[in-house]
Amino acid sequence: MTTLILVALLAAVVAIFAFAPFRRTLVSAPLLAAFKRILPPMSQTEQEAIDAGTVWWDGELFSGRPDWSKLAAYPQPVLTPEEQAFLDNETEQLCAMASDWETYQVHNDLPPHVWQFVKDKGFLGMIIPKRYGGKEFSAYAHSQVVTKLATRCGAAAVHVMVPNSLGPAELILHYGTDEQKSHYLPRLAKGLEIPAFALTNPHAGSDAAAIPDLGVVCRGLWEGREIVGMRVTWDKRYITLGPICSVLGLAFRLYDPEHLLGAKEDLGITCALVRTDTPGVDIGRRHMPLNAVFQNGPTTGRDVFMPIDWIIGGPAMAGQGWRMLMECLAAGRSISLPSTSCGYSKLAVRATGAYARVRSQFKTPIGRFEGIEEPLARMGGNLYMMDAARMLTASAVDMGEKPSVVSAIVKYHLTERGRIVVNDAMDILGGKGICLGPSNFMGRAYQQLPVAITVEGANILTRSLIIFGQGAIRCHPYVLAEIGATREPDRRKAVRDFDTALFGHIGFALSNAVRAFVLGITGSQWSHVPEVAPETRRHYQKLTRFSAAFAFLADVSMLALGGDLKRREKLSARLGDVLSLMYLCSAALKRYESDGRQQSDLPLLEWSVWDAMFRAQNAIEGVLSNYPNRLIAWFLQRILFPLGRPYAVPSDELGHRVARLLIAPSSTRDRLTAGMHLPRSESEPIGCIEAALEAAIKAEPIEQKMRAAQKAGALGGARSEALADAALVAGVISADEHAQLERAARLRNEVIRVDDFPQDFGQSELARPAAQRAAA
Repeated sequence: MTTLILVALLAAVVAIFAFAPFRRTLVSAPLLAAFKRILPPMSQTEQEAIDAGTVWWDGELFSGRPDWSKLAAYPQPVLTPEEQAFLDNETEQLCAMASDWETYQVHNDLPPHVWQFVKDKGFLGMIIPKRYGGKEFSAYAHSQVVTKLATRCGAAAVHVMVPNSLGPAELILHYGTDEQKSHYLPRLAKGLEIPAFALTNPHAGSDAAAIPDLGVVCRGLWEGREIVGMRVTWDKRYITLGPICSVLGLAFRLYDPEHLLGAKEDLGITCALVRTDTPGVDIGRRHMPLNAVFQNGPTTGRDVFMPIDWIIGGPAMAGQGWRMLMECLAAGRSISLPSTSCGYSKLAVRATGAYARVRSQFKTPIGRFEGIEEPLARMGGNLYMMDAARMLTASAVDMGEKPSVVSAIVKYHLTERGRIVVNDAMDILGGKGICLGPSNFMGRAYQQLPVAITVEGANILTRSLIIFGQGAIRCHPYVLAEIGATREPDRRKAVRDFDTALFGHIGFALSNAVRAFVLGITGSQWSHVPEVAPETRRHYQKLTRFSAAFAFLADVSMLALGGDLKRREKLSARLGDVLSLMYLCSAALKRYESDGRQQSDLPLLEWSVWDAMFRAQNAIEGVLSNYPNRLIAWFLQRILFPLGRPYAVPSDELGHRVARLLIAPSSTRDRLTAGMHLPRSESEPIGCIEAALEAAIKAEPIEQKMRAAQKAGALGGARSEALADAALVAGVISADEHAQLERAARLRNEVIRVDDFPQDFGQSELARPAAQRAAA
């Protein structure tokens, strides 16, 4: 009898779940009602941010079963002949014309002739189509130009990248009226207009959607006639190019109390093009962001009347500003700061690696000490992965993607890794790095690192709220559909849509639970991956395992924590780290294949992937260790890591191999730092250090010969500074070898030299003591 009852109950359950009308009525409808209650409220601006952009490779990583053949099929970005010529000629010329020291110490800006060169050669119009007089360059070309400039002069890089990133040109191009396009785009392309975009208010930084700047639709006089316009008041700061701009892209909240545009009163965030010579507009004052000299400052306006046609896209786009910004942000954020971060990291890696070979202590190049090898390995491994992610993301933009989640990943992780690279460089350089002057190639980059960390979405916010918070909704195959069902006014359709998404979600979660466990038990040994290099096959397999583990962990976390996950920012940040690190590993593996599987590059790939997956593993452990429900945490630990953790830190031997690649000329070193400005003149700091590296390597066997002779007693008691002369007299070395030693010593002395200045250097006349002024 009991068996019959159990069979009947099981049959009833099966019937309920198998027969859609029963399932929807008895299961999905109540769950939909409960989901509506627990779902955290979402503002219109949050909804627009989630809806913006496209899902790309991040969606594959979120699936738990990434299709590696898709990654392999993504085209390798290449420059057109025109783009390559611009990079080799105009961009190199600009690098030669400007340096960090001159722009800061002499001009406090780009020199006037450099500004004119930037305008005349079309640097401000790289993204503008040719029909409007622009270059119409690819995102990859844009990235290459900014990367090269960042290896030479921070101010030049920023002044070029900002007009080509999020700003008036991008917004006009996508949303402007025909009249706005035909008027502004040719002028922006030729540098006849200098653009800036004003979003940040002193009281609305990270919460940019809450800007208090406001405009009111009203009637007013404009050029002698009455028109419908807006009276706008704003207070903005941190506006790059703001002090010198002629056209200001302005974001504010627009109200229409007289209903001159329609029935709605609060129209929402709006973007307008404001001529800065309009009465009431105040620009010109400057911020000094950590002694960076790119033009940046506040702008204000009080009751500034302007035509309604100044709205980007015209009156029809009133209230659409936040959507416009979110849709355009993905492209600009994918390029600008990732490119500058890679630029100064290339500079740091190439120059510091050479310095570590040229600079000797205890008769040994410091780059051969294990204490120096450790930061060198971090520098090389980080740069390899950073540049791979930069190029992969730029190629996504060129394929028509607007990768909102991926853009947040590269903005956060490339600027953070860039900070690590430069900090490591400064530790190796020691006193050479902390004394500013024309010969210091790292000081300004080190000073200005926090600027990249702070702008275009502060890194703390990006990591804590955006990467996983947006990714969990956009990239998950079912969550967005479930949320959409809660907003469907037709109840029957809402239940039907929710039912489809819910049970698809359940199957998805169970599948990933099983796959994560099986892949953990088997060490992912039999996970299928496409035809890849044998030496990288295990990386693909382990990434597949981590993708399944991440997808299941994300699902359980969203189910167990619900809306509370949005407030548990530390857990959200760690989940975002896992997704981010899988993306960075994907980029590194893609790069290795695209570069032709260069065996000499393998230590860089191995170190970077191993380190990233170790960090991803630690991020998962961080989630589990802090899970509010300890029973669920125990269960997840057994599913995700049934045999323990698979990763440890990269080995010292691997780090040794990476470090050795950085302290000697090679094709690997050239590929790692490709695209940087590399002057050959010995009067330039980088040219000098390159020459010193070559000379030091040539001198090493000669020095070994002399030491052997000294040890054998052939050179008597000659002091170290006179050893070469004694060796020449004794016939131990030839005249050519003696000349090589002299050249190596001269260049080494120049490389390790630091700048010094008079005591009153840098003081203005009024700041100097009275006695000094009298003596002068």
